[in-house]
Order: sequence, then C-alpha cells, then structure tokens
Amino acid sequence: MVPNHHIISLKTRSTTIPPRFHHPPSTSSSSSSTCRSSNGPSPSLTAFSIAQLCCSPRLFTTQNPFSCSSVFEPFEEVKKELDLVPTLAQASLARQKYTDECDASINEQINVEYNVSYVYHAMFAYFDRDNSHINSFLSLIVFLLCICLLYYQNKRGGKVKLQSIFMPLTEFDHVEKGDTLYAMDLALSLEKLTNEKLLNLHRVAEQSNDVQLTDFIEGEFLSEQVEFFRWKPSRKYQSM
Repeated sequence: MVPNHHIISLKTRSTTIPPRFHHPPSTSSSSSSTCRSSNGPSPSLTAFSIAQLCCSPRLFTTQNPFSCSSVFEPFEEVKKELDLVPTLAQASLARQKYTDECDASINEQINVEYNVSYVYHAMFAYFDRDNSHINSFLSLIVFLLCICLLYYQNKRGGKVKLQSIFMPLTEFDHVEKGDTLYAMDLALSLEKLTNEKLLNLHRVAEQSNDVQLTDFIEGEFLSEQVEFFRWKPSRKYQSM
C-alpha cells in the first residue's frame, strides 16, 4: 500500500515522459490537438496520465518488447484435464500420457527380469553347496530390479500383470568349461539378452514420446548393463 502523502505528491508533481513511451503521431485532428509528435519536445504529464498510458493496450501490443500474444487462462485450460479424470474406481488417477504399448512393454520386461533372476537363484543354490568352489552367487540385484519395475508400473498408473516363469537349470556342469566358467558365461549372455530387451523397451517409449520412461530406463538400467559387460569374472575362474 502506497502512503497517502506519496499519492498526493505524485498527483501534484509533473514529470516528463521518456521519448520511448510516446504515442506515434495521429492523423486525426483531435489527437493532434492533445498530443505532440514524437519528434517534438516531450509533453509534461501528471502521474495519473502516466498510469493511463502504461495501462493502455496500445503500449503492450505495439511498443512493449516483453509482451505476450497469448494469455494463460488456467481455469479454461484445465477443463480438458478435468474431462480426462476417470470416474471408475478401478481406473488410476495418476496415469498421464502413459500408452498401452508402454504398459505392456513394462510387463514384458518384468517377466524378463524375473526369469533371469530365477536362473541366478538357481546358480546361487548350486554354488552354495558344501562341495562347490564358490560359496555364494549374486542374485539379489536382479530381483531388486524386478521390484523397481513393479514400483514404476504402479507409479505411472499401469497394471502389473505377472506372467509364467520357466524352470531354470539346477546343474551347471560343463565338460569343457567347468561349472564355474560356464555359469559366468551364461550370466554374461543373459545380461546381454536383457540389454536387448531394455533397448526394445526404450524404443517403444521413444515411439510413444514418453520422455519420463526413456529417462527412467537410461538412468536405472542401461548404464548398469554397460558396467556389467566390462566386468569379466569368468576369466578369473577359468583355471579352477
């Protein structure tokens, strides 16, 4: 709130308007009698006249470089989103720009991760035996990736649909490589296959213009796959 004594001083004080706020010269007789040309001396206006000039739509449309051609009207534009709000209890309220193709691809990737995790669990059980060369095998990481995909599917408003999981091998003996080297090569091949599936999922997200899904796959999965390819544990156990 401006103090009253400031308002009084503004009303009584005369000031000179800067040249860049001058109206262009008008051809009408009424305008020429009240406003001088921009080439002439600057007119003397009161603060009230300056306020009228600043509020003029002519200033914002022709002379203000920061003017905007369209005005954001939130209550008008939000009507389209209100019409899309589901009324059924089974429908998700959080789903936005999440296509059915992305929904189905996420469920397929969940099944891939679960199958790979099932193989890793079988490896863990095999190498955890008392006559094994290795005491344990990492299988928790892939299982956590499955949980990560489940959480993401629910967060985007999709529906998790678990599919069948094939029974993995229980014995990993190999005549030429041995069980340890064979298991490590099998794990590397599984991760390369998983990477191909992730790239397919990324391609579906790009075709659907789902930027959030592509960022999720790149940040949470693809970078880890590349790091796994650089890890070569199979050569370590070749002589065992």
